[in-house]
Amino acid sequence: MADQLAGDDSTRQSPDGEFVQLFTHHQRRLFLYILSQLGNPLDAEEVLQETNVVVWSKYSQFRLGTNFLAWVSQIANFEIMKHRTKKRREKIVFSDEFLQAVAATSLERSDELERRRTALADCLKRLRPKDRELIEQRYAPGERGTMLAEQIGRPVNSVYQSLGRIRRALLECIERQLALEVSP
Repeated sequence: MADQLAGDDSTRQSPDGEFVQLFTHHQRRLFLYILSQLGNPLDAEEVLQETNVVVWSKYSQFRLGTNFLAWVSQIANFEIMKHRTKKRREKIVFSDEFLQAVAATSLERSDELERRRTALADCLKRLRPKDRELIEQRYAPGERGTMLAEQIGRPVNSVYQSLGRIRRALLECIERQLALEVSP
């Protein structure tokens, strides 16, 4: 890790294209990594922003060609610890050891989860338009199944059955796609 933090300040004064690409490419993974340790999306967003500020301020310390995700994750760890220190007065506080174990697992699974997310996006595109619209409406922020049933004028049971059928179809599609990735 010390190799990744060392850098020559005199050779790079502002972020270059490769750094910017790495930065933008890893934002979602970094957010999910932070979220895995904090559990609250609002807190995770706040810590992500703080982490991004530090990442940009330490730009010259990153060596291109090293593991960018490992480098920003280390910075995120420090920001997470600062955030947790501020939040200690809340009732439930997990031990640092537990959160480190969760973070390590999250980082290990990030590639797999990204493949699943990509497969889900592809499978959603393959749904019939009516089914895709129903799923999008159901999972819109703040939406509930009962509210959706009222909006579209269908019985609640009917909506839940349709959603169950669509979710099963999506799961099967995702599993088929992932199986094709690992098949020779």
